[in-house]
Amino acid sequence: MSKRILTILGATGKQGGSVVNSILGDAAASSKFSVRAVTRDVTKDSAKALAAKGAEVVSADLDDKNSLREAFKGAHGVFGRRQAVCPGKNIADACKEENGQHLVWSSLLNVNKLTNGVLSQVHHFDSKAAVEEYIRELSIPASFFLPGFYMSNIPGQNLRVGPDGKWQFAMPMPEDAPIPLFAAERDTGKFVKAMFLKREEVLGKRVYGATGYITPLEILDAFKKVYPAAGKDVAFQRLPNEAFKGILASMGLPEPIQEEMLQNMRLVYEFGYYGGEKLDWSKSLVDEPLTTWEEYIKGHPAFAAAQ
Repeated sequence: MSKRILTILGATGKQGGSVVNSILGDAAASSKFSVRAVTRDVTKDSAKALAAKGAEVVSADLDDKNSLREAFKGAHGVFGRRQAVCPGKNIADACKEENGQHLVWSSLLNVNKLTNGVLSQVHHFDSKAAVEEYIRELSIPASFFLPGFYMSNIPGQNLRVGPDGKWQFAMPMPEDAPIPLFAAERDTGKFVKAMFLKREEVLGKRVYGATGYITPLEILDAFKKVYPAAGKDVAFQRLPNEAFKGILASMGLPEPIQEEMLQNMRLVYEFGYYGGEKLDWSKSLVDEPLTTWEEYIKGHPAFAAAQ
């Protein structure tokens, strides 16, 4: 029996690369599927590394539907992600035209709808949600992977050494806010691989990609456990909203981006990153351990000074 082809878009990025590595590195998945890894530049080292692992590496332009159709030709499944709506719709159209049997779209919630317009500026969520809605309208066999709050956002940013040489941890949310932490570069593939393997179980459904809901205090407790000397005097500080935007402004980010990032943070504790959905079913799909925050920060380069 010949293997079914899975076309993985963004194969050299955090999410796509994790999917490629997870499938090729798993005996059960690699016996059923071959991987067609899509990237803009097939000559770069990261693309060559995927080829060395056994992936077929091809080039495609998400703004060119014909090149996407070529990348999807003969493929059973497709993993796609894109922040902009038009390229996302191109992926959906090409998948339908090539008769794809399982599109796994990296999606997010429509925050504007979820919050009845209270948080109307979280465009990077809403644009992915718009593509999900379009995919559902096309009646493509599809399921939807919603990645959580990236663990990589915290080391060196929210949790870092201050100007006085002391460690500090600050976020614009309460200390008990439920953050669905997710190690994207390590665990995206675990979820998406499970979705391809369990197609019938997940068709039409959303899978929430997170290790668990973790509060800022729990984030800090793990840091203190892993790095006791550095963490002994650290306390969580809730940043006022305007102070958070001021920090982003000092980094050169324009006001609309400041407001979008602030509203993203407000979503976590005002309405819920996933709108209050539980993670149990999504996690039950995965047959291997997910990365905990404590595991993630051990030996992390941003915490080198804490060791």
